[in-house]
Amino acid sequence: MSRSKRKWDHIQYALETGQKRLTGFDDIKFVHQSLPGSNLDSVKLQTKIGELSLSSPIFINAMTGGGGERTYRINRELAIAARETETAIAVGSQMSALKDPSERKSYQVVREMNPKGIILANLGSEATVDQAKKAVEMIEASGLQIHLNVIQELTMPEGDRNFQGAIERIAEIAHSAGVPVIVKEVGFGISSETAVELYSAGIRHLDVGGFGGTNFAAIENKRRERFLGFFEDWGIPTAASIIETKTACRELAVIASGGIQTSADIVKALALGADAAALAGFLLKVLMEQGTDGLIEEIETVKNEIAILMAALGVHEPEGLQKVPLVVSGDTYHWLNQRGIDPSAFAQR
Repeated sequence: MSRSKRKWDHIQYALETGQKRLTGFDDIKFVHQSLPGSNLDSVKLQTKIGELSLSSPIFINAMTGGGGERTYRINRELAIAARETETAIAVGSQMSALKDPSERKSYQVVREMNPKGIILANLGSEATVDQAKKAVEMIEASGLQIHLNVIQELTMPEGDRNFQGAIERIAEIAHSAGVPVIVKEVGFGISSETAVELYSAGIRHLDVGGFGGTNFAAIENKRRERFLGFFEDWGIPTAASIIETKTACRELAVIASGGIQTSADIVKALALGADAAALAGFLLKVLMEQGTDGLIEEIETVKNEIAILMAALGVHEPEGLQKVPLVVSGDTYHWLNQRGIDPSAFAQR
């Protein structure tokens, strides 16, 4: 099967499999503030991911590219929505364009449509320094995502089987890329142990890519003759992964992703320790069903709802959410207890 055909299969199966609300955010409840002392008109949404300044904590995460005309059109419309809402955006893996120059336009269109925006390049951990620099240059990227997708590759019939040397390659890219490097998972979460290892290798930005959103094991199982069902419930739920990474390394800039669908999910992610929240599958569904104008309207609505939620909690800037009390229950509570993290600390801050 061609890489282009596989890219389009991924889009179709992602829309078909959907998202099942297994992120752990439903286990998070805010402690109500009857006297928040806030003013909605004073709420500011600006935030930072390391050196990157964002107009709001919303991020359009990596989805596609390299799948011919159809992925070109998707990236074009996503870029227009990012431009009109001043939202950061990442492209999908650019390895296909590095191997087939005819696919470059499906990524370059993002910069063409959004000439002044924050745009992230994207490659897998198998990439070399030279490939990383070419990916950044291809779209004049503001930063570079290096994605970790071991479970997807193992489930993919034609996927990679050798993951040795990944941490060394990532460290070399981070040192040489010339732009901020964000290491991201693709739906299976980052543990505290992995966060520490990456921080020790020089990484300062993580996208947790937790379990509970688009399930790439389920997608790849649709392309297999023999079903690997044990990977379909494999991973760290997004809420738990945010807490693990931030507890392990307070200095890390953390992006929350993995099944984030609502303004409440975003605010909970920020309160758990994330600096921004990235959405992919949910926004793709909106784009395919409601078009570009509908996507722009949805992003603006979510931004407005985030401000409303912040006002309800007595917070005027996103970083203030990390001081508000919340209660952790359910599976997330048990996960944290088993991992040696005290859930009550969130309720007593």
